[in-house]
Amino acid sequence: MKDLSGKKIWITGSSGGLGRAISEEAARRGADLILTARDERKLIQTSERCRQFGAASVLIRPYDLNEITQIPAFAKEVLDETGSVDILVNNAGFGLFEKLEDTPDEKIISMINVNVIALMLLSKAVLPYMNNGGHIVNIASQAGKLATPKSSIYSAAKHAVLGFSNSLRMEILADNIFVTAVNPGPIETDFFETADTTGRYATSVKRFMLSPQVVAKKTVDIFFSEKREINLPGWMNAASKAYSLAPGMVERLGKKGFNQK
Repeated sequence: MKDLSGKKIWITGSSGGLGRAISEEAARRGADLILTARDERKLIQTSERCRQFGAASVLIRPYDLNEITQIPAFAKEVLDETGSVDILVNNAGFGLFEKLEDTPDEKIISMINVNVIALMLLSKAVLPYMNNGGHIVNIASQAGKLATPKSSIYSAAKHAVLGFSNSLRMEILADNIFVTAVNPGPIETDFFETADTTGRYATSVKRFMLSPQVVAKKTVDIFFSEKREINLPGWMNAASKAYSLAPGMVERLGKKGFNQK
């Protein structure tokens, strides 16, 4: 198990789901954690668990990443306090499974703000503080490779994360800073409570859902490596590759499954 003693790791969206699982996995390896999410109560719960699991230290800094105009000031305040950061995990994000015409304008803006703009601004903010190299890990999605109906905004956001990650990787490699995109399929978290309030989609894909602990372990295992991407599960990644080669065929063959939302 990779030792993270002495490493400062900033994880957004760490109050629950995959973010909490990544925080706990990093805690088991002795990291110094900086945890950010909207819900301070849940952040405190995560921090307590991380201390029990062996984190060297835990700093919680609640913030609503939808408030994009204040992110640079917020990030500077956090980074001035910590002095440096070794790894940034841009995990915060949410989706909403609706047709575009049924999606409120404010939800469209919020999805792009949290999933894309906040991720970009935080990545920019940490670069001067990665003094001896570092790693930016962006939690994207298989939806960023293979779009499906009723997820046009979410898929667009994750496409943006992948494009950003691929470009940034080349920009900062000479600074010994790595960039990895994590592209999971459905994960068994409360993500779907917001994305699909009917519960139909979560029920239909439950047998395919990934464990957040498994995704978290695979994510933490690649810290400080030059791994470009993590793609889970394997069969879904194969479908994404097939889509890049023969999109029309995949859309025809997958139509029934794609419309389960």
